[in-house]
Amino acid sequence: MLLYKLWRSFIKEILLLKRDIGGIVIIFVMPLLLIITITLIQDSTFKNMEGSKIPIVFIDNDKSEISGNIKKQLENSKTFELLPDFNEKTAEQAVFGGDYQMAIVIPKNLTQDINTNIEAKVQTIVSSFGLETDSSAAQKNTSKAKDIRLYFDPATNISFKNNVMNAVNKMVFEIENKKIYKAFQDQLGTTEDLKNNSLIAFKEITPKKGYLDVLPNSVQHNVPAWALFAIFFIVVPLSINLVKEKSQGTSVRARISPTPYFIHILGKTFTYLIICVIQFLLMVAVGIYLFPYMDLPQFDVTGKMLPLIIVTIFAGLAAIGFGVLLGTVADTQEQSAPFGATSVVVLAAVGGIWVPVFLMPEFMQTIAKFSPMNWGLNAYYDIILRSSGIGGIAKEITFLFLFYIAMVAISLLYERKQNAV
Repeated sequence: MLLYKLWRSFIKEILLLKRDIGGIVIIFVMPLLLIITITLIQDSTFKNMEGSKIPIVFIDNDKSEISGNIKKQLENSKTFELLPDFNEKTAEQAVFGGDYQMAIVIPKNLTQDINTNIEAKVQTIVSSFGLETDSSAAQKNTSKAKDIRLYFDPATNISFKNNVMNAVNKMVFEIENKKIYKAFQDQLGTTEDLKNNSLIAFKEITPKKGYLDVLPNSVQHNVPAWALFAIFFIVVPLSINLVKEKSQGTSVRARISPTPYFIHILGKTFTYLIICVIQFLLMVAVGIYLFPYMDLPQFDVTGKMLPLIIVTIFAGLAAIGFGVLLGTVADTQEQSAPFGATSVVVLAAVGGIWVPVFLMPEFMQTIAKFSPMNWGLNAYYDIILRSSGIGGIAKEITFLFLFYIAMVAISLLYERKQNAV
């Protein structure tokens, strides 16, 4: 009997939604437009975080050993793409005009002058030990430094400038060290290996097999993020329908009928859960089939659809619980609609939908932990990026379910208190 009443409540909700075709279009179409627009806008930013190469102008006036080493290290850095077809004047105009972020100009005779200076310094040091040296070489001027000129776009971030200058300085320092060791080797006539082998090295610890990158690309972030936004946006039509029922007397008839009031809430829950799953599937379809035609990465859900749908169901429950509470507390549509839309936008901003949480300031990352959208997004990340199963997302889906229980419980208590007055 209860199942029949639940079925009738479900049919009632479907009929109510059919009367609001405009609202249904907004629920399904608006998130699709947002996901396409935002993903296209953010794609270049995510590519920069993933380590895509930055084009820089490289002018080699030395064309010898040291400039060749610097060029080779820059090309192997996986950070820069060298653009050689410039002279210094055109490079300056292009960089200061904002066409490129920076230019590197290697001066003439850099290798020759550095070799001469190193040889003179080594001769001076060796002669101080009383060993025979070429006195004419030791007397050569060694004071003047050679300038590697760096041009930066005035709008370039200061941290980028510092990082580039440190990287170039490190390259030159390593090259000079090797040449100094070689010069001492030649002067002392030793055959012993005096190469400057580092005593400390960095070793990257990579994730175990089965894990993927920690940071998402634009599609891996935006598909689940905007699916969550769409799911939580059902707060608006759900709360409006609850307010309509109160104003039209439908809720009064529901309370005095033999059907328990929680069946009425469950009917809404099942109805809007179906909408949430449909919204998510539409988002996934855009990521799989449309994005590759827009020169965006394809959304890969191989072997992940079941846990993704489970997260969607629990995120939908959290959104429905919030919508039920808002519709129960609000007295008019003018209260529920704007407050519902605003609260969803705030939860989205705080939860990492608009801007990924890992790009937020530290205090905002702490606040984000209290947003149900962030719980859902983290669960999606665990599945998409870390290949987690149900056990790996148990904490997030538990939080989402408890949020639904808390919202519905508060709504039922508030409804009972209002009717008791």
